[in-house]
Amino acid sequence: MPLFKAPLRDMRFVLDEVFNANEFWQANPAMSHVDLDTVNAILEEMAKFSENVLLPINRSGDEEGCTFNNGVVTTPKGFKEAFKQYAEGGWIGLGAEEEFGGQAMPKMVTVLTDEMLFATNPSFTLYPLLTIGAGMAMTQHAGAELNNLYLPKMYSGEWAGTMCLTEPHSGTDLGIIRTKAEPQADGSFLISGTKIFITGGEHDLCDNHIHLVLAKLPDAPAGSRGISLFLVPKFHVNADGSLGERNTVAAGSIEHKMGIKGSATCVMNFDAAKGYLVGKVNEGLAAMFVMMNYERLSMGIQGLGASEAAYQNAAAYARDRLQGRSATGVKMPEKNADSLLVHPDVRRMLLKIRANNEAGRAFAIYAAQQLDLNKYSEDPAVRKAAADRVALLTPVVKAYLTDKGLENCIEGQQVLGGHGYIREWGLEQWVRDTRIAQIYEGTNGVQAHDLMGRKVAKNDGVFVASYLAEIRAFNETLAGDASLDFMRVALAQAADEIESATQWVVEQSKVNPDEINAAAVDYMHAFGLLSFAYMWAKLAKAAAGKSDTFYIDKLKLARFFVTRQLPELTSRIATIKAGADSVMQFDMDYFA
Repeated sequence: MPLFKAPLRDMRFVLDEVFNANEFWQANPAMSHVDLDTVNAILEEMAKFSENVLLPINRSGDEEGCTFNNGVVTTPKGFKEAFKQYAEGGWIGLGAEEEFGGQAMPKMVTVLTDEMLFATNPSFTLYPLLTIGAGMAMTQHAGAELNNLYLPKMYSGEWAGTMCLTEPHSGTDLGIIRTKAEPQADGSFLISGTKIFITGGEHDLCDNHIHLVLAKLPDAPAGSRGISLFLVPKFHVNADGSLGERNTVAAGSIEHKMGIKGSATCVMNFDAAKGYLVGKVNEGLAAMFVMMNYERLSMGIQGLGASEAAYQNAAAYARDRLQGRSATGVKMPEKNADSLLVHPDVRRMLLKIRANNEAGRAFAIYAAQQLDLNKYSEDPAVRKAAADRVALLTPVVKAYLTDKGLENCIEGQQVLGGHGYIREWGLEQWVRDTRIAQIYEGTNGVQAHDLMGRKVAKNDGVFVASYLAEIRAFNETLAGDASLDFMRVALAQAADEIESATQWVVEQSKVNPDEINAAAVDYMHAFGLLSFAYMWAKLAKAAAGKSDTFYIDKLKLARFFVTRQLPELTSRIATIKAGADSVMQFDMDYFA
């Protein structure tokens, strides 16, 4: 059976010693109820739940999958009991507002609990994740009446939320959706249309489903400016919170997928189903983006969680597996062969995964801190700066962490050789389950285009300039410590290269708009490498000068990242500056 042990020591190191979380929380009155002792207890409880409840039903859930029968979706054995335990533990509302039954924990905490969930059972994790995202969109855009009626039972786990965007003909281009909303005399709307790829659209884990649905009114403007957002319950809800009659919304089928088979991905049919406006007419996309951006950050955590699980299983296998002898002489003479760990290439794969994991965890915490500043700071200028930083980093967290997540799962699978391809070792499932993270919530190509187009070229690189200024200011704090010179020099060069690439694309795109999309994926990866280098600088500084092996190994791994992974940034920049012409020179007929 695959194994997983929550990396609590590393999590505490990042929170306490790298980001000084306790000081950060206490400096912000809205987060002053949070302290490290409480957070450590939360992380320990989540470790127990993920290791002891979710991991044991991960493989069985994959093998059994969800079943569909006359509109009824049944989740795999054990999911219902696990969901009940999860809900009763208050986990769904961990980061939610207290007025709706939540615990108001900051995002810096929930990204770590999410990592453990995704590492042990991504199919299960998607069910409450959609509810949390729906709740966030409602909190910011729905009125008090809807929120007071629906949110407490969503956060308690009695009801579940969904996000209904995609249609058979319309994926990324939401402006051409066909789902209609007909206004009624009582202020409600009748929603008609079909949505596809709806995670958790129907299941047996709770009593009611609360669908957030994008639709257009009859007189709506064309394109995305004419989209509104509606709340459509599976069962109507009475004024006292009790359930009424069934609404005219139902699952038409479920998808049969490569991975996340324990997660029900549904086709949802709305047949004049009664719904209620969330936010303002024709401003639904902005409201839904609250949920979409939350889910995008969460998908990055899915990549990180899978990568951590892959590392642990690959490293355990490499320690125990005896194959060949060391090139520098026998290391285990009492055995008939040496451990796989004597082979440099095996170590390369394992160290690559681990270096990505540790930087990725720090990067997730960094992005979460920006979200917390945006939500809780009392200084409008701080909130604005944090919002800009979140806008810049959201596509990077989603795309880079999921690209690295799948890459790392495959590397882990490779460590096991033939056993990595066999089901009982678990690595093949993490590969299959993680593949979707690069696709849903906006494909990684779309995320890269969002970064390069909207967040860089559109504002002439202002967001990037601010980020680079922060990185350079931090890098100056490494000066004077000879043990960190390798890190300081490498980070300075990476920042200079990103600045050069940013300026190049901004200028070239004014002449040829195709340069934006042609450069997007390589720029995103280069930007991700810079961000990981920034995180490694923070990790290295926190570890410098300490004699414990834990900290010494942090500096060793930082050096591995700088010498063996960061050089990729230079080649990415070279590809960007090769320009769009080599991509766009072919006629469309060439692809026939």
